[in-house]
Amino acid sequence: MQKQYLVSNMLSPTEEDYLKCIYHLGSKSKRPVNTNAIAAKLQTKPASVTDMVQKLATKGLASYYKYKGVRLTHQGDSRALQIVRKHRLWEFFLVNKLDFSWDTVHEIAEQLEHIQSTELIKRLDAYLNYPKYDPHGDPIPNEQGEIAPHPDTTLSMLAKGDQCRIIRTKDSSSELLVFLDTLGIALGAQLQVLDYFEFDGSYSVRVNNGNQVTLSLKVAENLYVEKS
Repeated sequence: MQKQYLVSNMLSPTEEDYLKCIYHLGSKSKRPVNTNAIAAKLQTKPASVTDMVQKLATKGLASYYKYKGVRLTHQGDSRALQIVRKHRLWEFFLVNKLDFSWDTVHEIAEQLEHIQSTELIKRLDAYLNYPKYDPHGDPIPNEQGEIAPHPDTTLSMLAKGDQCRIIRTKDSSSELLVFLDTLGIALGAQLQVLDYFEFDGSYSVRVNNGNQVTLSLKVAENLYVEKS
């Protein structure tokens, strides 16, 4: 008889989207996440957000504070991390095994992250040799929900003459990734800050000891780097 891999307390894709959204918005703050921020992120109405977070609260996944916002419970945080884990593992698989470009995999992974089989994800992780980072440099939580520490220094924090290596992008939108591709900038690229322009906050950098390009402040703020 063929084995059946079932998941208890299954959530709908919409519920999982909310958990992941609340996790991302609240991961760097101890304050409850504002429902208007959730509505903006998910492009829905604040009233719909209130209904959903109350539903998550009845399942023990969130704590809702009227007029203040919502915070994930320990159980909700654990479930959110597993969704993030699945998303980033699928992105790694799509880029490294199916040759998708790093700017095209986010939306596909958004669909694949809702697959409920824990056994499939275990085998996927093993097949990929337990990667620690996705194609955008974001850390992949392990099976226990643990995340490897990662530097939070951005290019915008560096000074003229500093050298660094790009380790991840804050924004994984296709617009930014396509733009970086046109400049020959990818994860692992070596940059040297040649100049900083106070007028618009832009940076002149040398890429891999070769081309000299100008990056806006917005781009510089979206590139996490490790000084070298």
